[in-house]
Amino acid sequence: MLEQKITWWTVVRDSIRGTHHDYTSGPIGRAVVLLAIPMILEMGMESIFAVMDVFFVSRLGPDAIATVGLTESILTLVYTAAIKLSIGVAAVVARRIGEKRTDAAAEAAVQGIALGLGVAAIVAVLGITLAPRLLAAMGASPAVTAIGSTYTRVMLGGSATVLLLFLINAIFRGAGDAAIAMRVLWLANAINILLGPCLIFGLGPFPRLGVTGAAVATTIGRGTGVLYQLYRLTRGDSRITLRRIHVKLIPAVMGTLLRLSGSGTFQVLVGTASYVGLIRILSTFGSPAVAGYTIAIRLVVFWILPSWGLSNAAATMVGQSLGAKDPDRAERAVWIAAIYNMAVLGFVGLVFIIFAGPIVGIFTHDPAASPVGALALRTMSYGFVFFALGMVLTQSFNGAGDTWTPTWINLFCFWLWEIPLAFVLARVLNFGPFGVFLAITIGYSTLALVSTVLFRRGRWKLRMV
Repeated sequence: MLEQKITWWTVVRDSIRGTHHDYTSGPIGRAVVLLAIPMILEMGMESIFAVMDVFFVSRLGPDAIATVGLTESILTLVYTAAIKLSIGVAAVVARRIGEKRTDAAAEAAVQGIALGLGVAAIVAVLGITLAPRLLAAMGASPAVTAIGSTYTRVMLGGSATVLLLFLINAIFRGAGDAAIAMRVLWLANAINILLGPCLIFGLGPFPRLGVTGAAVATTIGRGTGVLYQLYRLTRGDSRITLRRIHVKLIPAVMGTLLRLSGSGTFQVLVGTASYVGLIRILSTFGSPAVAGYTIAIRLVVFWILPSWGLSNAAATMVGQSLGAKDPDRAERAVWIAAIYNMAVLGFVGLVFIIFAGPIVGIFTHDPAASPVGALALRTMSYGFVFFALGMVLTQSFNGAGDTWTPTWINLFCFWLWEIPLAFVLARVLNFGPFGVFLAITIGYSTLALVSTVLFRRGRWKLRMV
């Protein structure tokens, strides 16, 4: 028993330190845990930031919370580009590392960063120019548009920090340097959490910027994280190192990334844009409904993001194992990660179902927003086990470079099923906001079941990258 405990803590220690390990050989369970712990901690810090951010903003009232919720629904399109560029780059980097071709992995990383900067420039120009119109199009009231336009401008104008933070961390994860990605996000979000209340409320020498202060703090924190990422990429002590010889545009590699990321971008665009549709339906019930949902979804994200870390670990294992010509190892790693994920999220979902009211009450006492938030949290928690399974399987497809399979799954489950169902339940059958929350749970549960059937067919094992 003592030996087992020592072995377990040795694995934890090595994973956090970032000890170099060959993920294409040895015990699969140990490899998954080595990758998963820093990825879970990385996403856990992102979760803490998401909850703390809405905690401070909630002190400014429902309109401020609605500003964050509506802007975040627009930002999901930016996150789409960031995540899906990341999927393409991570898949190629993981495959090249599995093939023991580190220079090719570095070249792919440079092409991905170049693409990210291009997308960021477009988003910044459009966001700064059209912020008030974007909020109005999302159903914001005049009060929300008045206080939120600057917040939206700062968040969209600083989108380069979001894109690069996601993208470069995906490079580290694909290479197996999950501990570096963890430290990057810890640094970025620690600055964000400390600076946020100072700029929101004007503490000490800082100006009182209200909800805009949250956007400024986020941009500064993420920008600092990006600088640290670039430092670690060029320092020379990680599994992937960028040198001057790698800094060049290679059309063939960029084309591969665009092919993978193009289908991947459409994949997440389908999923995240469905969030825009859902919140548009919710906005017809007023700011309290949007505010309650925003608090609930931040609480859900608090646990979903760490679970996403486990899913990323499965994706890295798939990419590197396929690169090493061992598809059976890839499949076993996915099922191990799925079991871990379902156990953890299943327990969290049970806690949320039982204590939804008191948990939401920590963030708001507004008599209109609080009950909606509790209802949203409880309803979505019923599907946590399915969320866990679906996340691991869809990320595993992506890790194999099979980005079209989850794209079609998302299109069916979200646009052809979840959004129409939400509208029918909320507006036609008069379930109100509860109809939207129920549709979310049903949509993600359907996605998990469809993904399971397609994963077991095994066509992803034949994908060439």
